[in-house]
Parts: sequence; C-alpha cells; structure tokens
Amino acid sequence: MSQVKVYPPRPSRHAPDNPLPQLIQTPSGFALLELQGTFNLPPGCVDADGKATEVVQMGEIKFPDYDPETQDPNSTAWMKRVHLYVGQHQRLTGEVKKLPKALAVVRRRGEVGADPEHLEIAEVVKYKLVFSDRPEPVNTDVDAS
Repeated sequence: MSQVKVYPPRPSRHAPDNPLPQLIQTPSGFALLELQGTFNLPPGCVDADGKATEVVQMGEIKFPDYDPETQDPNSTAWMKRVHLYVGQHQRLTGEVKKLPKALAVVRRRGEVGADPEHLEIAEVVKYKLVFSDRPEPVNTDVDAS
C-alpha cells in the first residue's frame, strides 16, 4: 500500500517559482475553464501539419454583470454571463457554475525533485466557467465590454 501525505497550503502560496499555471480568478474564487468544441486558429497561424506558428491571444475573460461597487456580496446574478475573447474577432459567452464538490490543486512540497509522497494544497477550486455555445463575431472598432 502506498501512502501520500497532503499538507495545507503555505502562507506564501504565490511564489514566483511556482511551476503550476495560474488559475482563473473569478469574483468568488478560483475556477476551471470548460470549453466544448474545437478552436480554429486564423489563417496563416498554422502550418501544413496543423501546428500553431504564431501566438493567438486567447483568454481575456470579462464578467459584464459584476460590479464590486454595487454588487450584493451574496448575489450570484453576475454568474449568469461571462465572456471569453478569442483573438480580436470572436467572443464566447458562458456562465459560472459551482462545482458539486470542490477540487484541490496539489503540488510536491519543497524543491524540485522533492519526495513525491509529500504534497501540499496549492489552491482549492469551487467553480467552473462553462462555454458551450458557438463563438460570436466581435467588432473590434467598438468597445467589447
């Protein structure tokens, strides 16, 4: 039988040497990103093998219904609409959903090559952003908010 010890997060969880990608921060906490479908890169951004040849900005996320100045802290109405901008010309509309069970993101405790049987909780994720509809075209001449 194998045994792994899991430790609570250290106070300075956001060290610059953190090998994990940054998680998405929503007004209510960290979230997973759920995309359904395939992303087609713009012409000229892929080679003959279908591999990306250029970086395409993807990932500006906006919560258009969230206003910390006027928002009731207990309100979840802002969760009904979230936008993910893909490149300069497409926008996906989705929503924030609470996960049935929270997920813990764990990492090895200590330095690289540390004992894999000692893990610490890096973050706790309670929400996911779900984008299940087709992307909409966005006019870049108009403010996309």
